[in-house]
Amino acid sequence: MAYNYFKADYAIRIHDKIINISGGIEGVKTYGNLDSPLTHIQNDDYYPSFEEKLTHLVFSFNKSHPFNDGNKRTSIAMGAFFLEVNGLDSFVNKFIIEMENFAVTVADNLIDKNLFILYNTIKIAF
Repeated sequence: MAYNYFKADYAIRIHDKIINISGGIEGVKTYGNLDSPLTHIQNDDYYPSFEEKLTHLVFSFNKSHPFNDGNKRTSIAMGAFFLEVNGLDSFVNKFIIEMENFAVTVADNLIDKNLFILYNTIKIAF
């Protein structure tokens, strides 16, 4: 199946909008940490399933801190947009609500990437 992706400039615009609305420090901290997950999820050898792509995207934005501030908020927005551009609009609201709690537990190292992908796989399947 062919998936739709987006570029780093979109992620930057969304991040800046989030910061303008909810507060925080603007700006990219490390461009490589921003561009890398967006590029890697396009490689089916690394991330063959949609759930693996979604998990890597959200997890990477959360953990690698590509921005000066708002990384957890931006990770949720990136995951929601990835769902939306791939025709899974019906999951977006529930994803945002549930990821608010998950984003904090991922950032605090209470949930690792393997458990996070399992959760995403179960949620999208049902």
